[in-house]
Amino acid sequence: MTITMMSKNGPYTTAATQARRATEKSVDVFKNGAKAFTDRLDVTKLPKVDLTESVTRYFDYLQMAVDFNRDMATHWAQLATTLSGSYREQAHQVTGIVKDQADKVADLTVKQAEKAEKAAKELAERTEKAAEELAENTEKAAEELAENSEKAAKELAENSEKAAKKLADRAEQAQRKQALEAEEAKKAEAREAQRVQREEAKKAQQQAREAYEGLTKAELSDQLAGRGLPKTGNVDDLIERLVSADTK
Repeated sequence: MTITMMSKNGPYTTAATQARRATEKSVDVFKNGAKAFTDRLDVTKLPKVDLTESVTRYFDYLQMAVDFNRDMATHWAQLATTLSGSYREQAHQVTGIVKDQADKVADLTVKQAEKAEKAAKELAERTEKAAEELAENTEKAAEELAENSEKAAKELAENSEKAAKKLADRAEQAQRKQALEAEEAKKAEAREAQRVQREEAKKAQQQAREAYEGLTKAELSDQLAGRGLPKTGNVDDLIERLVSADTK
């Protein structure tokens, strides 16, 4: 009796085992894919993706597959316990149906596991590609920034040099202008001093002349003789000679 039941339960047990193994494989594949994905996320800054809903649906399906296998196993055990005689032949037919259903479930589970594995691989590849593109873009941006910084530094140096040269030229021009103005002022001051000196000399001569204009020629000659000066010439000559002697 027990041997007969075990032999008839064999196909279903095999199918259930395949479904269980496929489920375990799908879970392992999903865990490995998730780990690979999170490992890449640790070194790559990518936009956050909410996988909660898809993960929940996937494990809901796995739970449904497990519940179906459990329910089918329970119903089969109950049926095998209550059947006898001719009913066992009908049970054998039911076993075939159950086996077919279990095979379908197992195949479907394997396919889902393959899909999960494929999706994990694709996700890992996309993540790796995105990380490479991000690294390339970052390197390119760094190179462009370095080039722009170097170019800006050169332009700044050139502009500073031009500004310094222009400032030096203006300072030199201002210095030359100031020197010319100082020289002109000095010359003007000298000319003014000479003019004042001539005016004072002229004034002194005029004052000295006024002192001799009322004198006669004889009186002028006596003063010239007293100073040891020549007495020849007319009155104007005598006066001029006395004035020259006084203003020396």
